[in-house]
Amino acid sequence: MRILMPLAVALLATTAHADPMTYAGAIALAERDAPSVHAKALQVTASRSAARAAGTLPDPKLAVGIDNFPISGPPAGRFDADDMTMARIGIMQEVPNAARRRAAVSGAQADVGLAEAEAQLEARNVRVAAALAWIDLAYAERRLATLDQLTAGLKSLWEGQPASIASGAARPAAGLEPVRLRAKFEDMRSTLVADQAKARAELARWTGDPTPTAAGAMPTFVIEPAALRSGLNALPTLIAYQATTRRAEAEADAARAARRPDWAFDVSYGRRDPMFGDMVSAGVTVSLPLFARGRQDPLIAARMSDVSRVRLEREDARRALAAALERDLSDHDMHHQQWVRSVQVLVPAAEQRGHLEVSSYAAGRAAFGDVMVALTDLADTKLQALEREAMTLRDGARIVLTYGSDR
Repeated sequence: MRILMPLAVALLATTAHADPMTYAGAIALAERDAPSVHAKALQVTASRSAARAAGTLPDPKLAVGIDNFPISGPPAGRFDADDMTMARIGIMQEVPNAARRRAAVSGAQADVGLAEAEAQLEARNVRVAAALAWIDLAYAERRLATLDQLTAGLKSLWEGQPASIASGAARPAAGLEPVRLRAKFEDMRSTLVADQAKARAELARWTGDPTPTAAGAMPTFVIEPAALRSGLNALPTLIAYQATTRRAEAEADAARAARRPDWAFDVSYGRRDPMFGDMVSAGVTVSLPLFARGRQDPLIAARMSDVSRVRLEREDARRALAAALERDLSDHDMHHQQWVRSVQVLVPAAEQRGHLEVSSYAAGRAAFGDVMVALTDLADTKLQALEREAMTLRDGARIVLTYGSDR
């Protein structure tokens, strides 16, 4: 009978854990220290810097040379023998047409928008990963603590069994049953320790803390399906496609701009022998897109196809996000129902069964094998309840952080 009280304590006790990293702290640390977030921020900075140069004129070109230098006849090899020989220096400036420059500006702005959307998306991905890693670690610690409490309450069972064998109250073979029970619980513990180590490693990846531990209250999530569905178009994934569409449209505009002439002008100064006098030259060059059907038109058609392709890809991504949201909402509802059943039905039933089997065993009306099955089932049921609770919380974190607003 002395085994009943420790067992009852083990069955009914709750676990608590305290350590330095809270849920909100883990997410904030991941956002602040994750290398991928910093990398995307640098990409935004680079895009904004590049956009400042978009649409500006190309650098001017300096031309230096010698014109009309004689290589035959009486003045050959002499700089001052011919009145046309001169040393020339000049400047040339290319001037792309205005439509081409506007397209370049639009493309650069689209690149900035794309970089910003990708940075937002990466920040979301990091928040989701850190949240799930924290939840996994928190529940791995809770499952391990729960199992340790159960194991501590069962110590009197596998220590008291040899005495009953010595007194002749049990067969010698029954002495193996406590060994088997203990081995089962040790196997469970090994699995939980491994789960804890893996969850800690995953959280360390996102937070940079080499030995993180979960602490504080579990987060709560308010899930509003209608609001989530209506907010899909504001998600970074689709915003990135909008920027990609603008980039494709800018490239199409650039292809159309190639049908307009570009300009270039040059000015040069020619120095001759003082007896002949110096010279100044100026000129304008205009490109002639005379064969648009074979040159510019195919490129315009290609870029317009790209615009249509990106728009279709965006619609495909929107549908994929909508389907993923519905799947996640369905999984969350299923996991929540399973968790409620575990808490309200399965765990109380397993606890009651454990109490009854231990009482029957103490009264000599049950074999130790019956007790072992009941206690193993109790441990499995309690750990499963925590697993279902963790899955429900994981669903909530993933749904809110993936599909909800950043605000």
